Amino acid sequence: MPCPSQSSDELVFFVNGKKVTEKNVDPEVTLLAFLRRNLRLTGSKYACGTGGCGACTVMVSRHDPVSRKTRHFSVTACLVPLCSLHGAAVTTVEGVGSIKTRLHPVQERIAKSHGTQCGFCTPGMVMSMYTLLRNHPQPSEEQLMEALGGNLCRCTGYRPILDSGRTFCTMSTQEQEPNGCQQKGKGKCCLDQKEDDSLGAKSNICTELFAKEEFQPLDPTQEPIFPPELLRMAENPEKQTLTFYGERITWISPGTLQDLLALKAKYPEAPVVSGSTSLGPAMKSQGHFYPILLSPARVPDLRMVTKSSDGLTIGACCSLAQLKDILAESISELPEEKTQTYQALLKHLRSLAGQQIRNMATLGGHVISRHCYSDLNPILSVGKATLNLLSEDGARQIPLDGSFLAGLASADLTPEEILTSVYIPHSRKWEFVSAFRQAQCPHNALPDVNAGMRVLFSEGTDTIEDLSIAFGGVGPATVSAHRSCQQLLGRHWNALLLDEACRHLLEEISLPGSALGGKVEFKRTLMVSFLFKFYLEVLQGLRRKLKLSSESADSQRYPAIANRFLSALEDFQVTLPQGVQTYQRVDPRQPLQDPVGRPIMHLSGLKHATGEATFCDDIPRVDEELFMALVTSTRAHARIISIDSSEAFALPGVVDVITAEDIPGANGANDDKLLAVDEVLCVGQIICAVVAETDVQAKRATEKIKITYEDLEPMIFTIEDAIKHNSFLCPEKKLEQGNIEEAFENVDQIVEGEVHVGGQEHFYMETQRALVIPKTEDQELDVYVSTQDPAHVQKTVSSTLNIPSNKITCHVKRVGGGFGGKVGRPAVFGAIAAVGAVKTGRPIRLVLDREDDMLITGGRHPLFGKYKAGFMSSGRIKALDIECYINGGCTLDDSELVTEFLVLKLENAYKIRNLRLRGRACMTNLPSNTAFRGFGFPQGTLVTESCITAVAAKCGLPPEKIREKNMYKTIDKTIYKQAFSPEPLIRCWNECLDKSSFHARRTQVEEFNRKNYWKKRGIAIIPMKFSVGFAATSYHQAAALVHIYTDGSVLVAHGGNELGQGIHTKMLQVASRELKVPMSYMYICETSTAMVPNTIATAASVGADVNGRAVQNACQILLKRLEPIIKKNPDGTWRDWIEAAFEQRISLSATGYFRGYKAFMDWEKQEGDPFPYYVYGAACSEVEIDCLTGAHKKIRTDIVMDACCSLNPAIDVGQIEGAFIQGMGLYTTEELHYSPEGVLYSRSPEEYKIPSVTDVPQQFNVSLLPNSETPLTIYSSKGLGESGMFLGSSVFFAIADAVAAARRERDLEEDFTVQSPATPERVRMACADRFTDMIPRDDPKTFKPWSIPIA
Repeated sequence: MPCPSQSSDELVFFVNGKKVTEKNVDPEVTLLAFLRRNLRLTGSKYACGTGGCGACTVMVSRHDPVSRKTRHFSVTACLVPLCSLHGAAVTTVEGVGSIKTRLHPVQERIAKSHGTQCGFCTPGMVMSMYTLLRNHPQPSEEQLMEALGGNLCRCTGYRPILDSGRTFCTMSTQEQEPNGCQQKGKGKCCLDQKEDDSLGAKSNICTELFAKEEFQPLDPTQEPIFPPELLRMAENPEKQTLTFYGERITWISPGTLQDLLALKAKYPEAPVVSGSTSLGPAMKSQGHFYPILLSPARVPDLRMVTKSSDGLTIGACCSLAQLKDILAESISELPEEKTQTYQALLKHLRSLAGQQIRNMATLGGHVISRHCYSDLNPILSVGKATLNLLSEDGARQIPLDGSFLAGLASADLTPEEILTSVYIPHSRKWEFVSAFRQAQCPHNALPDVNAGMRVLFSEGTDTIEDLSIAFGGVGPATVSAHRSCQQLLGRHWNALLLDEACRHLLEEISLPGSALGGKVEFKRTLMVSFLFKFYLEVLQGLRRKLKLSSESADSQRYPAIANRFLSALEDFQVTLPQGVQTYQRVDPRQPLQDPVGRPIMHLSGLKHATGEATFCDDIPRVDEELFMALVTSTRAHARIISIDSSEAFALPGVVDVITAEDIPGANGANDDKLLAVDEVLCVGQIICAVVAETDVQAKRATEKIKITYEDLEPMIFTIEDAIKHNSFLCPEKKLEQGNIEEAFENVDQIVEGEVHVGGQEHFYMETQRALVIPKTEDQELDVYVSTQDPAHVQKTVSSTLNIPSNKITCHVKRVGGGFGGKVGRPAVFGAIAAVGAVKTGRPIRLVLDREDDMLITGGRHPLFGKYKAGFMSSGRIKALDIECYINGGCTLDDSELVTEFLVLKLENAYKIRNLRLRGRACMTNLPSNTAFRGFGFPQGTLVTESCITAVAAKCGLPPEKIREKNMYKTIDKTIYKQAFSPEPLIRCWNECLDKSSFHARRTQVEEFNRKNYWKKRGIAIIPMKFSVGFAATSYHQAAALVHIYTDGSVLVAHGGNELGQGIHTKMLQVASRELKVPMSYMYICETSTAMVPNTIATAASVGADVNGRAVQNACQILLKRLEPIIKKNPDGTWRDWIEAAFEQRISLSATGYFRGYKAFMDWEKQEGDPFPYYVYGAACSEVEIDCLTGAHKKIRTDIVMDACCSLNPAIDVGQIEGAFIQGMGLYTTEELHYSPEGVLYSRSPEEYKIPSVTDVPQQFNVSLLPNSETPLTIYSSKGLGESGMFLGSSVFFAIADAVAAARRERDLEEDFTVQSPATPERVRMACADRFTDMIPRDDPKTFKPWSIPIA
């Protein structure tokens, strides 16, 4: 047992070339916590804590004395136990390069390629690429994709990050061709062609956002060497056992195998921890606790690899990355028939987790953990692998079979035994082994179902001699279909066998309707779909082995697979995305030093890449600082009977517990309390907060607070229930024009349908966090917070503490992503932390864990929509009635505004004379949903576009024809009577059709679908009219403060917050143009309520618009003051003029102000001018789906966006791409699951899949519409923050198009119930076939489902 009085051994390792010697290491401390807290290296970020996002990636280097080589590998520092690093060298982003000394080429290129926006994920990206280059100075494109597969980014859409990485890659064959050119079928590059004369020559169009020539070259000889002291330690390893005693846990690391066996005999219950990728998260999130941990890391015997004539024996401590290399090597050396099992394993290792986890996780750990979703165990079990065990009593072998995987005591390890190695035999001549998996997305996602299948034939025949099949994901452990396999022995491999095998399988492996993880019918379907794929693969293999020509006598027995079925055998390959970004060059007459309209790098780009950009939680610890952790409700609707915190106070380090009674002022609003009083309305509502000396102590204490509840009725979670109980948050919003009832009487056809759109989690990389520092006098407070609206935080803190706003200063340096999720919520966290700070008189730091952030904060509103459309056979829609309900959660928050915007924006690009649009926000017992990029438009307009698709299906016309027919054509008024010209909309649409070669590709898609039964392609083009801004004039006001100092330097402050959208960069571009001074003279420090008061949230796409006008105004005032001086001395320098102005007592400080765009809406009259202007765009996407698994591949996307005169094309293209990929996530992979009790299951990147590098379309082209202007805005630019989000639906409709093609071929009727996201489950089940028909279906009344649909 841990006993801190015993002395620990010394832990020795290096960080960035400096030796670290730790005497008292706590085994519970991770490398990330140590780097950030002890070494103050804050470049590695804390974002998820489970190794799922890559933000904390660092490089670990170890010397291998056998091969005499130093190995470098990327790891997620949040999972690495500090104790495991004895003898290792760690490199963090700070050790790679710095803006103070020299930048590394990786850092320079990711910044200059515009691969950083908010910059929170950038250090992790840099470290993944840096590690790759240390191992492979000229990597292949495949290696680059692999290296970045475990890193998530929520801002950029990945394309610029991959572009920066591509500059290091060896030229691929694809790149030597003029790939990436958008051919228009004329055989010429589209950029060389002359457009209509009205557009002028194309020479003003540019496709370069950065100049590769400027990059410094990569010189591998300049990298730091491996520390000589560690080299000596590795060459002459100490054999003695190292022991580290922590507060609760002891870590023992023996130096020899004998010592490990002795320890395992002494502590049989102690787990052997190798990579900590399974045990680490279990101890963090699931409360698993072990007082003693044994580490085999220093026992070289467990890393041995032996090749024999009949198989491979791989040491249990070999990482999965090493296993991948070993298998690849064996496959290249051995004849193909011997490597069947190895190829199957390798296939799964490519998509299993991310590179960092594969570097840490070991084969032994993977096997012994026996997770039900294990990707390797099913293959190892059918491949007849053997486990070599060892204990003090001797060695023995057990088969890795169904009994072992089921955990049967007779087939398992004894407590004293350890796994030393795994033996994997070669496959034999007439043996076939295959592996299958299907997950929510292709890479770095836990599988829904996976399988290993093996068959052995009697030589020269198709008679089954041995058969084994194992599945993961369909039970609590990997399941072996032993009985079914036995029944099929001796049979011939033909269609008859397939049907029987499917039947047997479904009988033997029965999945209950209430099974963990849900998706029950999908999982059953996948089992038989995989078996069918295996059947075809083996049939192909048999024909190849028997070299049958179709004429031979045996051809009847081995039927050839028809060409149109062959596509079932091909897996989707991952390739590095290509693309072109086009924008209009600045006018050649524009002065060189005027930066407006040029692709300037993000001001903080280089600091992002070196980890020197400071985020809220990177602020160094303040004297006497305390940590806060929140206690949330575990019930959805209940009365609080009592809160007992006595056990929490008994824990070490606990200082106080903050409850509603401690709030001196207002506890939030009536219906929206900061801290719950008497009643809770959802799971995740904040009840109280613990304040302690460390974050670990605070979190531990939250578990000891005992709250007793009494459940209340009703508990409402779904929109359906809310409608039933008449539970709404606000009155209905409605717009109507024409005579809809009469119009429905006079149409050829009517179609009705339903649309369900799931919610979306913001998943900003930086979770909610705040630091509140009480000053020593006059109740002053400094609040550092990650927010889009510091003024709102200030107001909330003021009313909560009953202190006037002038004593509260809110500071925002930069925000690690917001997307609407940091508009309202940060005020709650800031206010609760402020109550703690005032009560204790000490600074308080509050940093939410990812799980808590996802549970508490709410996200995009799920939506249920119904439409009824009346139309003529030509496709002209005469009448349309749409009714939408959104799931608002338990409090009003922004739900009324979202409903209003939803209704205002529903018509999208279409002029329909008789139109009725209605919207309501439902009140449910879920965390309150809030603002999210697009603000209702991405959900609502999906209903409109689904309706268009339904009309097209009824008319037998392609959807794009219906879209064109019903689009606004001439200057017109919207349903709310706002006049506008659709000319840029039509230009975007036509340009998108043209650039994407839409019509030619539509024909190719149809041709492909004729030739392929199991794979289908779909293509869709979607127009967009997106309204920008808030529907109220006062929300468009903005202010700025510009100081000029006597040395000529300029300090700019404005009311916008830097969220990654580059607002500070754009503001300095504006100031530089107005003052005619280079940007290098200028600086923006932070956004602060003391510098610019009463600011509006940075939201609604207008941040740069309105603040730009305020900065412009301030600069113009200053320039006007300087005019007489400049006139007097026209040849003087800027500094001369400023000094002269100071001498003449001219004020060098000015406040700029913009009164705002006029915007209003009268809901009584149903008319107004609610939006200052529109952003127009169009996107075309093409996908391919696998009808057997539901997987899809994005082949190509073309976006045309009307940005008018972009202030900064690099930033604007980045915003469009980032929003598009985020929208694509909303419509394809991002799925929130709630339990029937209203508990959110999806609370980590493992359970909630945002797009990763492998989800980017293979060809991804973005162009900004040239020669477009708007007189209203600053320099005729437009705000593009949100509009791209909805264009992600082009992928959704392309998938729907492919599914419709499959259904038509199978003679299934059109289904007018649309469900988003289009997950593999929904796609597979929509492509109904003989396999979906044969699975058993459960009566919903007979079981309680694992999750409920809340839309």
